[in-house]
Amino acid sequence: MMKFFKKKKNYELAIGNVSERPAQYNAVRSSILENPQKEDKLPSSFIRRKSVFAEHYDPEEDEDDDNDKVVYPKSDEQRKQLAEAVKNILLFRSLDQEQVQELLDAMFERKVKTGDIIIHQGDDGDYFYVIQSGTYNIYVSTDQENETFVGKYENSGSFGELALMYNQPRAATIKAASEGSLWAMSRQVFRKIVLKGAFKKRKEYETLLEGVPMLQSLNSFEIMNLCDALMPKSYKDGDIIIKQGEEGDGMYFVENGTVRIVMTNESGEEKELLKLSKGQYFGELALVTHKPRAASAYAVGKNVKLAFLDVLAFERLLGPCMNIMKRNIEEYDEQLIKIFGSKANISDLR
Repeated sequence: MMKFFKKKKNYELAIGNVSERPAQYNAVRSSILENPQKEDKLPSSFIRRKSVFAEHYDPEEDEDDDNDKVVYPKSDEQRKQLAEAVKNILLFRSLDQEQVQELLDAMFERKVKTGDIIIHQGDDGDYFYVIQSGTYNIYVSTDQENETFVGKYENSGSFGELALMYNQPRAATIKAASEGSLWAMSRQVFRKIVLKGAFKKRKEYETLLEGVPMLQSLNSFEIMNLCDALMPKSYKDGDIIIKQGEEGDGMYFVENGTVRIVMTNESGEEKELLKLSKGQYFGELALVTHKPRAASAYAVGKNVKLAFLDVLAFERLLGPCMNIMKRNIEEYDEQLIKIFGSKANISDLR
């Protein structure tokens, strides 16, 4: 029995908590369509799926092995086009740069002709596809109608991931309405990179957040949700992360490297306030006060990795920590008085 619950938890770590599945399911489902031009409302059968038995996958049991990495050669131009095609796909937003590169390596090109069936409703999922070019029609069959046209993709989008993630049969049939090109990835590679990548990243974030004193008031479920909402960001030495005076769009946790916080006062005098390292955070002040950024932040060193929490997730998930962050503003005031010699220079921060 304990083994069952352990496996269940590991699977949830890879794809998200089961209790939140409907919201996540709908979010990922929307990414499968990538806003195709819909002709009719999708039939209910598009979201009602019958169970299918497929091979079990536990990301914790999948050992890292560089020899298993799949690499399909691509020209620089192909790689650039593919990177552009995948950068806005919701499913990949939790992947760091190294994982995205592994993703690009593992995809191969599939040329299609008009009339080719790419995926067929009811089949087991075998590949995930990213559209490079071409038009692709979406059809859904019901008990009453066969292959009702429900939408299409034109030269962009992705499809096929839900069947791979949830061991479900294909929910629709997709046919090429023109000649085109797709980038494909097998189920095994998809799971190893995307599901295991999400599992590993959440475990890394859990370890990171355990060392943040402000978050000690959050329970394990709240920490888990916070980990799911974080997005990896990487910077090089000298890169500006946030700029003084701009609107705040989120806050950051330092995962690796050093971040330098700098403020310019009303007379144009620039001073370094502090340097932050792993486990520390910044950017929350603008979100708490609803004011523009009070300082700028710069990356220090070659490989600065941050975990970014956008403003909507901040407001939804960090309510229990709000009093602590408000108390921290008092400490900021004291720090700035010591540095600039007067509180008048920072009176607009509140």
